[in-house]
Amino acid sequence: MDEIAERAGVSKPVLYQHFPGKLELYLALLDESTDALIDTVRTALGSTADNRQRVAATFVAFFDFVSGAGEAFRLVFESDLGNEPAVRERLDATMQQCAEMISEVIREDAGIGDDEAHLLGMGLVGMANVSARYWMSNGQDIPKDAAEQLLSRLAWRGISGWPLTG
Repeated sequence: MDEIAERAGVSKPVLYQHFPGKLELYLALLDESTDALIDTVRTALGSTADNRQRVAATFVAFFDFVSGAGEAFRLVFESDLGNEPAVRERLDATMQQCAEMISEVIREDAGIGDDEAHLLGMGLVGMANVSARYWMSNGQDIPKDAAEQLLSRLAWRGISGWPLTG
């Protein structure tokens, strides 16, 4: 907390006025990072009405998040506190919210049930999440745009099998 206060340019007592301990500070930073990821996915989904481009934009959103300045993704995906109940609850809620946004588009366009759409949405979120983190942690041997295109093509070939309704 001494180092955090020093870097923030505040006294340690001021820091403790806002955050009683390290966990509360961590949770505040985690909330900020997960909100940024959710906003990025929301923006990607709203960027076009073309579903193929939506799939690509969603993969770009996850790759942008893991490769962004400040490495906020490490707070979200690589924390040693992942089993802490308050942290786990926030991480699960973030993935659920991203999956729900995607499943809403799938449900509307493919005319399938809520459970099926949500499972597909979670599958796409998992694919984007794990693939982007793998790309980041393995030296980024494939250029970012090429990796995004490769994975969005894979996802599109699967999800495009559901015909558009009405």
